[in-house]
Amino acid sequence: MAENTNNRPAGPAAPEKKKPNRKPLYLALSFLALIIVLVLPSPEGLPVMGHRALAILAFAVIVWMTEAVTYPVSAAMIIGLIALLLGMAPDMDNPGELLGTKGALKLALGGFSNSAVALVAGALFIAAAMQATNLHKRLALWILSRVGTKTSAIVIGAIIVSIILAFFVPSATARAGAVVPILLGMVAAFGLPNNSRLAALLVITAVQAVSIWNIGLKTGAAQNMVAIGFIEEEMGQTIAWSSWFLYAAPFSIIMSVVLYFVMIRLIKPETDNIEGGREVINKQLHELGHLKPVEIRLIVLSVVLLLLWATEEKLHPFDTTTVTLVAVAIMLTPKIGIFDSWKTAEKMIPWGTIIVFAVGIALGTILLNTGGAQWLSNEVFGSVGLDKMPLLATIALVSIFNILIHLGFASATSLSSALIPIFIALTSTLALGEQSVGFVLIQQFVISFGFLLPVSAPQNMLAYGTGAFTVKDFLKSGVPLTIIGYILILVFSATYWKWIGLL
Repeated sequence: MAENTNNRPAGPAAPEKKKPNRKPLYLALSFLALIIVLVLPSPEGLPVMGHRALAILAFAVIVWMTEAVTYPVSAAMIIGLIALLLGMAPDMDNPGELLGTKGALKLALGGFSNSAVALVAGALFIAAAMQATNLHKRLALWILSRVGTKTSAIVIGAIIVSIILAFFVPSATARAGAVVPILLGMVAAFGLPNNSRLAALLVITAVQAVSIWNIGLKTGAAQNMVAIGFIEEEMGQTIAWSSWFLYAAPFSIIMSVVLYFVMIRLIKPETDNIEGGREVINKQLHELGHLKPVEIRLIVLSVVLLLLWATEEKLHPFDTTTVTLVAVAIMLTPKIGIFDSWKTAEKMIPWGTIIVFAVGIALGTILLNTGGAQWLSNEVFGSVGLDKMPLLATIALVSIFNILIHLGFASATSLSSALIPIFIALTSTLALGEQSVGFVLIQQFVISFGFLLPVSAPQNMLAYGTGAFTVKDFLKSGVPLTIIGYILILVFSATYWKWIGLL
């Protein structure tokens, strides 16, 4: 009889093969792309500065897609490249002279003066305040304690938590970080491991809901601020918080309903009822204790801030950025604020995010102002004859391009920095006129489609790191959500967005 190898005593585990570090290769590839674009002759009609800006964009895209270096390090490299390459290029206003590194450095750092950067910084402070007080966790626990113990009800609860937190926590990663551990605690209470079907169902639901509401709210994600920054700077229009909500919230509401049915049908959990789930949540709520004075102050501040955001340009003249920065000043004020000291806040703020954001805006602005974005738009989209197509067909084709290129980007903020200038330039090529802002905004909604892969968004990677699901599990939900989201984009473009004047 053949020996049953499955019953052999386990020997020493084979040493795990260390994955080769390909990041130096990716960085070399980035510089190679930069050099190749630089040595190519400048296209006719494109200024030398525009040509060199495109070379820097090629470098940036490869670095961002491969994560050859961290995003803040890439920002420092891009600043250096702009200062050197554009500084040694002829000045567009005075072609007989070089721009000079001082002038080029001013362009490289120009993004820091954009009001959208201040809004992102303010949003990060609010997210840090939520984490410092654990208020976001208390809110999530309270909602989940009310939905019951049935698996389907907890799925609904996970979606509702993600929606409500989106209004008060302007950071997708912070929202996911609040909800995912709670859901895994409920799974553990039932005696199931992190890699169970139940864990996959709940955790994927939570992070997909986070991505959906990145679209629904202007303050939901940093990439929205990138788009706002470019629209204000280059198109001369502002989009109020309430206007964004009017445009995008109906889309996100429908997608939230779709998410529930997709998840319930595609991932079957081991149980229909989590008997010990309520006890776990109540225990964690008990450990948090009664509302503390600092939490009450943060609740009052958050509600007032939300009301001011929602009534921007309706009941008062204060823009979103201004009221957010005033809120940050209050949070930092001794005795009446949230943080006990600057050092407490300083440690909790990802300063690199602010730098990357500002440099991304600077690079995009340079591409637009030097003609590089317009040339690239003409080359990429002009060849397919978009100018002869109806607007709906244009939206359909550009959205597919947008979804496909997102497969290579782990950061929607970087993707916005790369693509929004090109889409703004495309509106000139297509002569969209009053429909230009609507077209760019719709493509920004598509940029937030982080549904397909764990690497498509930071909150996905945070959840993937728990081991609750596989890439295949995520794709199970991601493919139908992406397809349905794409169809909804077209339906809304043909109906609702046209009716309310966005298109």
